[in-house]
Amino acid sequence: MKIEQTPLPGVVVLTPARFGDSRGFFSESWNRRRMAEAGFDIDFVQDNHSLSARAGTVRGLHYQSPPHAQAKLVRCGRGRLFDVVVDVRRGSPAFGRWFGVELSAANGRQVLIPEGFLHGFVTREPDTEIVYKCSDYYAPECDGAVRFDDPDIGIDWGLEGAAPILSDKDAAAPALAGFDTPFEWRG
Repeated sequence: MKIEQTPLPGVVVLTPARFGDSRGFFSESWNRRRMAEAGFDIDFVQDNHSLSARAGTVRGLHYQSPPHAQAKLVRCGRGRLFDVVVDVRRGSPAFGRWFGVELSAANGRQVLIPEGFLHGFVTREPDTEIVYKCSDYYAPECDGAVRFDDPDIGIDWGLEGAAPILSDKDAAAPALAGFDTPFEWRG
């Protein structure tokens, strides 16, 4: 497994080895023991899978607050997407900064996102599927969002003037300036 550091402390891009032949390929997308040896000891308890029918669908920027905060391991099962994380840990030297990476079924890349980050993505192809592991169960009372197009964050979603496809929740999400983050930087 190739592990790449990102500009956001704690966020890494993982590229599992693929072993292919005429039938296709095999890849080990997560191995708890190996990842713990590499310093990533996370107990995932829930897997999620979503399909976005149209290119230009934006989901996010989402978080789940304590006591049910979630670390996530995100990958693309079909299609192609641009995945984004934003550091919202109070006191973090990277607070409010974002990192984005293309994930696709073809490139096999994954993003490991610790607690304390907003997460979102935009689909680049129709019928794109995202698959992700979570370290805590979904808790609706802890679910929240920050506006995806907040100019204070300044994410380049690559929409090229096209109107994004949003849920009502994401369209009504508040700006980062009004977000009282429940997350703390632990250095």
